[in-house]
Parts: sequence; structure tokens; C-alpha cells
Amino acid sequence: MNSILHQIKQRRLTLGLKQGDMMLRVGVSRQQYQRLESKGNPRLDTLELIAKGLNSELMLIPKEKLGAVMALLEQESSEPGKAPVSQTKKTAKEDAKKSLSDDPWQGLLGDES
Repeated sequence: MNSILHQIKQRRLTLGLKQGDMMLRVGVSRQQYQRLESKGNPRLDTLELIAKGLNSELMLIPKEKLGAVMALLEQESSEPGKAPVSQTKKTAKEDAKKSLSDDPWQGLLGDES
């Protein structure tokens, strides 16, 4: 359990978030989050909320694949200016959603602007 709690803390710090910021992102008080991060035993649904608040996903990784996954993560973290392919695809979709949310009438009359 310490490994996952350590990963949660590292991800929060990487994002530049304080424990108090998690209240808005996850819906738990700073004290609750602090307790969870230090020695908690969170339920699965709580872990899912925290992962979502940290822009992350929970995943079970088979032990035989763990080395490959860790190497990939290390490679991505050592290339700060380069976004992974999966993030590039998501970014394009998110940009399309954002532009549609900014202008809900976009494309209704057949214009592509």
C-alpha cells in the first residue's frame, strides 16, 4: 500500500498541487487527504476519485510487464518537451471539444470556421 500512496503523493507534487488543492479536485478535506496520503487505506472508489483528480488512471500491471511499463514511463518523463502519442490524440479531441463548448453554434450552417 505504501507504494501506491507514494505514487499518489509524487503525482500530486509533479502537478504542483498542495494537499489543500485536492479538496476541490476530489471532494475531501485537506485533513482527510493528508491522512490518506500518509497512512491511509483508501477504498477503491476513493482511489478512483483521487486518480481522476490527479489526471491519472488506476491500472493493474502484470508483473512480467512491469519493467516495460516503468521503462516507458521513465522515457516519457526524461523527454519533457515531447508529448506521448496517446496524449497527442487526446489533446486534439479535447481541443475540438473546447472549441465546440466555446462556440456551440459552430458548424451548424456548414461553415468550418
